[in-house]
Amino acid sequence: MIALSLAEIADITGGRPHDIPDPSVRITGPVVIDSRQVEAGSLFAAFAGERVDGHEFAEGAVAAGAAAVLATRPVGVPAIVVDDVEKALGALARAVVHRLGTDVVALTGSAGKTSTKDLIAQVLQAHAPTVWTPGSLNNEIGLPLTALRATEETRHLVLEMGARGIGHIAYLTGLTPPRIGVVLNVGTAHIGEFGGREQIAVAKGELVEALPAAADGGIAVLNADDPLVRAMSARTKARTLLFGEADDADVRAADVRMTPSGQPSFTLHTPTGCGEVTLRLYGEHHVSNALAAAAVAHALGMSAQETANALSGAGTLSRWRMEVTERADGVTVVNDAYNANPESMRAALRALAAMGGAARANGGRTWAVLGPMAELGDASLAEHDAVGRLAVRLNVSKLVAVGGIEASWLQLGAYNEGSWGEESVLVSDAQAAVDLLRSELRPGDVVLVKASRSIGLERVAEALLAGEGEVAGR
Repeated sequence: MIALSLAEIADITGGRPHDIPDPSVRITGPVVIDSRQVEAGSLFAAFAGERVDGHEFAEGAVAAGAAAVLATRPVGVPAIVVDDVEKALGALARAVVHRLGTDVVALTGSAGKTSTKDLIAQVLQAHAPTVWTPGSLNNEIGLPLTALRATEETRHLVLEMGARGIGHIAYLTGLTPPRIGVVLNVGTAHIGEFGGREQIAVAKGELVEALPAAADGGIAVLNADDPLVRAMSARTKARTLLFGEADDADVRAADVRMTPSGQPSFTLHTPTGCGEVTLRLYGEHHVSNALAAAAVAHALGMSAQETANALSGAGTLSRWRMEVTERADGVTVVNDAYNANPESMRAALRALAAMGGAARANGGRTWAVLGPMAELGDASLAEHDAVGRLAVRLNVSKLVAVGGIEASWLQLGAYNEGSWGEESVLVSDAQAAVDLLRSELRPGDVVLVKASRSIGLERVAEALLAGEGEVAGR
């Protein structure tokens, strides 16, 4: 964060100094909400949660080096007392971003946000100093914390924005007003909360509505292949830049092909030139993500070749998102268990199918270990059934459905599509899945693990990697 005095922070947040002997003391370290992450010169923001009250850790935070605490009550150590810590954190982020004048790139979408954000960050970092959202910290707390990591050297600030209702993205854009806004897609994630894709489109479109006019440098980067996203061009005063495989896309991919290991290659076309890209990521769905990143790079003045080189060198920055690990015994584990919705589930299954060619050549099989997808509302049965059917259509060797009623719908979909006990099985929990896999896996097999975050299915992948060598026939 740029150095600010405690007096300045109190003025920005509307707070009242307490137990501060010298208001000119400056915050020179990061702003944190976990006292274990305190560094010298930090500002510790004390949130009162359902189970833990950060105010109780204020004294320890200052002892560890924090210069002060942002709190809702006096805590016996230097503190700026505010009415609402979350709103104060947002006000501080807004002030810092305004002072820096850095280019803010914000992105949203129903699927692929984090992977695309990671790609954009790595491409722009090759161009100039860049700060980006770590993991999926894309809400009212995570976004300000990310923005406050920016310094005077930061040229680009890449922020992922999530939404669980109308008005959420509008609020986030008020904290860190973007110049470039990226909308990836409108799918069915959280459809149970929104009520329909049209309502999801309304929420996602709040991003492009917040952009400055074209004359002031505003650019809306929109997916030309998603009709609901393309239509958002009518909701913004910014210049529109389309990406996708459509013929009229400004940034598009041609000659898309897959390597034997399931990594996509394509020719990148931009308004200023072309370049060859071979991604280190797995699955054809990453082509669209890469094009979104390339469109942002083009908007910020990078050449097509520079962008292609950066994309080809980019990897996975966030955990449990198509993390591919080959064990010493030849079993490959694909940990994509951070979260799941119908779109991302289908993309992961297609990636598994693409990897299956190499697996079969080595005598291996493909396994899809899938758990429930949350927050689908009335669409839940149909969407789980459809995913189970798709696993069969893609010739996945075996579907392992993990969990309760939603998992049974996955297995039922596979059964009704033609899997009569040989290609699918329902197990009760993660441990049952691990036990099954350890008894049946053999060298050359590829195992995909995916479910909504609340299920905790990453434990399956972690157990398989911790138990290397424990496969049948070894």
